[in-house]
Amino acid sequence: MAVHTTSRTLIGRDAELTEIASLLGVSSSADDAERTVPPRHVVLSGDAGVGKTRLLVELRDLAVEEGWRVFAGHCLDFGDSALPYLPFSEVLGRLQAELPEVVARVAEAHPALARLQPGRRVLVPAEGTPGRIEGESVDRADLFAAVHTLLGEAAAEAPLLLVIEDCHWADQSTRDLLSFLFSRPFEGAGEGRVAIVASYRSDDLHRRHPLRRQVAEWSRLGGVERLQLAPLGDEHVRLLIASLSPDSMREKELSAIVRRAEGNAFFVEELVGAATQPGSWVPDELADVLLVRLDRLNEAARQVVRVASVAGRKVAHDLLVAASGVPVDSLEEGLRQAVEMNLLVPGEGTYSFRHALLGEAVYDDLLPGERVRLHAQYAEALKEGMGRGTAAELARHARLAHDLETALDASIRAGDEATAVAGPDEAAHHYEQALELLADPRRRSTCQIDISKLSVSAAEALTASGQPTRAAALLAEQLAALAPDAPPGWRARMLAAQADVVILTESPDLDPCELVQQAVDLLPEDAGGLRAKVLAIQARVLTGYGRYDEAQAAGLDALALAERLDLHELAADVITTLSQLKKAGPKDALRSALVEAVHRAVETGALRAELRARYFLGRSYQDWAEWAQAETWFRSAMKSAADAGVPYGPWGWESRWQLAWIKSVDGDWDEALRLADTSNEQVPPIPAALVAGVALLVESGRGEPVAERARALRRFWELEGGVAINSVVAEMADAARADDPIKVIGVYDDAVTVLGRIWHPWFSARIRLAAIATGAVADALPRLSGAERTELMAEVERLHGDGHVVLQKYTDPSGHWGPEGRAWVKRLDAETLRARWLSGVDAPTQDDLVQVWREAADLYEEFGHVHELATVRAVLAGILRSTGDTAGARELADQAREVAHRLGAVPLLDRLRAQGSAPARADGSASDTLTARESEILALVAEGRSNGEIGKQLFISAKTVSVHVSNILAKLNASGRTEAAAIARRRGLIPG
Repeated sequence: MAVHTTSRTLIGRDAELTEIASLLGVSSSADDAERTVPPRHVVLSGDAGVGKTRLLVELRDLAVEEGWRVFAGHCLDFGDSALPYLPFSEVLGRLQAELPEVVARVAEAHPALARLQPGRRVLVPAEGTPGRIEGESVDRADLFAAVHTLLGEAAAEAPLLLVIEDCHWADQSTRDLLSFLFSRPFEGAGEGRVAIVASYRSDDLHRRHPLRRQVAEWSRLGGVERLQLAPLGDEHVRLLIASLSPDSMREKELSAIVRRAEGNAFFVEELVGAATQPGSWVPDELADVLLVRLDRLNEAARQVVRVASVAGRKVAHDLLVAASGVPVDSLEEGLRQAVEMNLLVPGEGTYSFRHALLGEAVYDDLLPGERVRLHAQYAEALKEGMGRGTAAELARHARLAHDLETALDASIRAGDEATAVAGPDEAAHHYEQALELLADPRRRSTCQIDISKLSVSAAEALTASGQPTRAAALLAEQLAALAPDAPPGWRARMLAAQADVVILTESPDLDPCELVQQAVDLLPEDAGGLRAKVLAIQARVLTGYGRYDEAQAAGLDALALAERLDLHELAADVITTLSQLKKAGPKDALRSALVEAVHRAVETGALRAELRARYFLGRSYQDWAEWAQAETWFRSAMKSAADAGVPYGPWGWESRWQLAWIKSVDGDWDEALRLADTSNEQVPPIPAALVAGVALLVESGRGEPVAERARALRRFWELEGGVAINSVVAEMADAARADDPIKVIGVYDDAVTVLGRIWHPWFSARIRLAAIATGAVADALPRLSGAERTELMAEVERLHGDGHVVLQKYTDPSGHWGPEGRAWVKRLDAETLRARWLSGVDAPTQDDLVQVWREAADLYEEFGHVHELATVRAVLAGILRSTGDTAGARELADQAREVAHRLGAVPLLDRLRAQGSAPARADGSASDTLTARESEILALVAEGRSNGEIGKQLFISAKTVSVHVSNILAKLNASGRTEAAAIARRRGLIPG
């Protein structure tokens, strides 16, 4: 992984740079040119590493661009041996090098200035007299006046910016001189504009630090403004990581750095530098920087901090008292010093490390035996109830103290607690840790734990967190480890759970129907609730495989048992399954049954049944291209899943995926991208890949290169065919734009091979893929040789045959071939006829060709696919133009062009230009109403932002911004960006 140690770009500090430049008067904007408030000096504070120096470097560069002279001085950590006025000596040296005549002139009038010259520091005799003290006071006043005069005269020809960094290390004399300069205006004869910035580390200002009082005094001065540099937000930390590590980093690693760095730029840089190494320790250089802070503590405070580090980021006061073994007086003394020195931050009965990495560094610095002993003390305190804590904390301390029996019990309790509060990721972690402890055969054989329930709980938590593949693997592992004499109910429970999970994956090696039948066969008729649950799973599995009669029989048996045993949640789940079986009848009956299932599930708290019913309602409307109703139900499923804390689990995430696809179809591409954006979420890989495929569809439609990212998604095809369905289309489109029809067909064949294996050879989406591949061939035919045309036309006929075999074999309990299917079948026929027409092989008549494309346009209009309808109209426009119907061609091309501009569909615009179609002359009635996205971009254009800057802010490509800007100029009839901004202000489209 290529890693830069520091970022070359200022990230996340634009607002702060603008603010500090404005306060100082360092700006070229019209607003600052007309300002009535005089510029102010600035005291800049922020934690070590947060980015103060980086911001000041940018400020320096900006000031130099604006014609300022910039001089900087740095305070150094010399402890009690600090040299008075050290930063001003550094500044004087710079001034002497750049403006020697000014320095000489001021030094002649103020001889005391010579005392600051580097290398010529005047020593004061040790034996002083009262007269000498009085004389020193006079010299000090003269020195201050000399520095003030020097700065003012140095600014005579150009404004001067003075920067004094790291004032937390400043000596008293430097602080006093700064106070003098802050309080004296530069308004004398021959003096120019002077602005001063003094920076310091806020986390170094403990309660008795001398700078605290000084900063408070500076804040009361009229010409001084304080500016606190806050940590970077998570979004900007991610951008910083991307700039430091151009190679892609896994989301898990990236999120860990975001969490641990807490917005501190220096911490980010150090953690990114260490990211290629295993583990999650603190890098040595960073640890050294952090541990220096402990050197300022006495032994009692250091011991308190060490004990607190074992607890993690935060520790309750009573638990710290119980676990530390330190007398209360010594503990409180140590805590007071640690708080005063800004290592610990007090809360309501708790203490937290000011930076999480500080706690990690202290913990890593403990001796191994010391860690074990302290963890044991924490575990004992928690077991005995001597301090506040959770089962998760007890499990951690017991495990690290090697008390594995306690750790096993606490891990299961922690998993149960996490499940109860809808924390599936945490629950899975705790359950898996318990199963790891049970991997020891002796512990497994002697414990009284129901391993089947623990295994199923872990699998359910993994599934709820969006990781069904891991859940299936866990159950397979635990089934293999199950003792031959284990109770039949254990094996039945685990087999049924395995079937329930496998159906959510694309595993070709396991048959869920067979697994669940084995589970049923293991259970006697009087197995009670367990048999009811296994039968409910069997009904779900059989429904998924289209075995509806068997599913109904299992479902009715399960429902009878559930109602007899008063298992309301399970009964609601079975009712949802039985409702799906109504798909064989009228759609209204199916929807009514599912709505009823939703109400029943909500009443009984059956979350899974509720999510399934909401999802299937959305799918019912989606199948009929009723987008608004589908969106309503999908969003309701997403909300219920999010409210329950399982946004990445089955049905909730599938709803988000399907809704993203709907938005790509109905033309709301920006919303599709928003739904598909997982950059600020910790989404498991497969769910993230599902929506990534939709994002690639949109980006491909806008002309952005997607082939590399689409190929990267191939590793998920075997695990989740839904990833392939969309990423394949994007990959084919990219190859088509590269004018490589052979590659397009190769991608089609690759997808069919994989999906035919994990699904079945004649899956319905194969028609769509065949139509797109045929269209790519048709586009390329005019540029090919005769031999190449012959070869590719054979492929066209194969693709057409494939699609019609799918159509013949298509079965659905509703007997319904929806608007989407009808549109793509017609598209396949239309593309095939176009290819024959262009190649001259079995060519149709022009009338037949035009007719089939008009029928395709009608079907896509019924389907509601905005971009594909525009594409069909564009192709038809080209055909009409070639037949001499220029008026009809122009009308269709104008319709397609309007959509292309609205979507930012660059390839579609390129097709229209290549066909030679020009927009019809405007009659003055066209709407100049800007879309929401165009208004947003226009506002940024008016601020002077470039296309690249706008793209970064709105997370779209510069090419897409360019398309939007072209639309804006056309709608406003403006010749350029400046005129567009002026017109918009006059019309009130943006603030004046």
